[in-house]
Amino acid sequence: MSELLKNRETKKERLKELLKQIHAGKKVDELKDQFKEVLSNLSPLEIPLIEQELVKEGISTKEIAKMCDLHVELFRSAISGGLDLNQIPPGHPLHTLYRENDLIIRDTELLSFYAHSLASLEEDEKKQEMMISLRDLVDQLKEIGKTHYTREEMLIFPYLERRGLTAVPTVLWTKHDENRYAIKGLARLLTQEQEISWVEFVDRLKKRVANVATGLIDMVFRENNIFYPTIYALLREGEWVAIKEQEEIFGYYKFKPENKWQPSVRPIQPYEVEISLSAEQILSLPQEVQLVLRGQRLEPDQQSPKKEGDWEVDIGFLSPREISEIFKTLPLEVSFIDQDDRVKFFSKNHQIFARSKSVIGRPVQFCHPPKSVYLVERILKAFKEGKRDLAEFWLNFGGRIIYIRYFPVRDDQGNYLGTIEVVQDVTAIKKLEGEKRLLDWK
Repeated sequence: MSELLKNRETKKERLKELLKQIHAGKKVDELKDQFKEVLSNLSPLEIPLIEQELVKEGISTKEIAKMCDLHVELFRSAISGGLDLNQIPPGHPLHTLYRENDLIIRDTELLSFYAHSLASLEEDEKKQEMMISLRDLVDQLKEIGKTHYTREEMLIFPYLERRGLTAVPTVLWTKHDENRYAIKGLARLLTQEQEISWVEFVDRLKKRVANVATGLIDMVFRENNIFYPTIYALLREGEWVAIKEQEEIFGYYKFKPENKWQPSVRPIQPYEVEISLSAEQILSLPQEVQLVLRGQRLEPDQQSPKKEGDWEVDIGFLSPREISEIFKTLPLEVSFIDQDDRVKFFSKNHQIFARSKSVIGRPVQFCHPPKSVYLVERILKAFKEGKRDLAEFWLNFGGRIIYIRYFPVRDDQGNYLGTIEVVQDVTAIKKLEGEKRLLDWK
């Protein structure tokens, strides 16, 4: 054990010397091989401790921050899971995920460095500058859960689940949430600077940062070494195309993908996937995944979302019966006036204002008192001309607050098709305070 520790300390000293050479202006390419050798037995979590020693020896924090990109580049080859990243073109969703993980490693290193530096600062002005940097970085780290993790959960996990591989997504999603909660906890701590002593605050901060950094780095290693090689082996080009088409819904972590990857195949959604896994495909998976699958019977999802008699709507499939029942179930009153200003539909249940079937086919102008018809005409004219997209009103009605909204309905080319009226009782909604999450349901 003592020999192992001695070897690690030697590597630290060598790394410090290499970083000093970079600081002095030596070309990075000249030192890459030496860096790789030194980094082979060092975790990214150890680097900030070494960098802190460099600060004490006179290298500025700004210079240290610039070095983070270099460390990421050198670490990447060690955590690529055996994939040749040069074979994955820029713009491909997997290329984007790897690039985001590079940025996550860099920011995690910066986070640890800032926290350790804070403990050694004495001047109040410098402390506050570092606190600002920490808060800004933690706010940025929150975006990992909203972008990088959510894209995996919403766009990639369904393809594994369809094939019966449910364990891997479940474990990863659990780890994602652990990181989300840890970052939120760190953000809360950063608001308590004035509530406890500085010494206690810094001690708590270093522990929280260590927890966040460990979780983020662990996830990068899981993804790069296990998850990404798995999906690279399983997903076909059409599946990646479908993922690519929807990425911007959730956004990216500090990275805008290029458009160099433009395959001509059609997108394949999860419900269209061939559900059987061949022995060859299973053997192509990382060893860790094969161990998880050993002795387990895969049960692919064989359900089709499109049933006989369904209509293909804008997104998904619905039967006429389902459409009717959905409108009846919505806790809203919905009416539709067609492009000729005729009442064509209204929902049956949850009615606030009394309506009868005799209104169907009636000009909407005749459904209002004569004194307000000119306003109805003005609203419809503005909708038809494309000048307005909303008309809203609210009123007290029998002790309740009723919210009334009109929306123009247009097709993908912008052609006016009619107007929807939505009437909603918002009395209870206006009284909501705090929050009630899914996990609070009883």
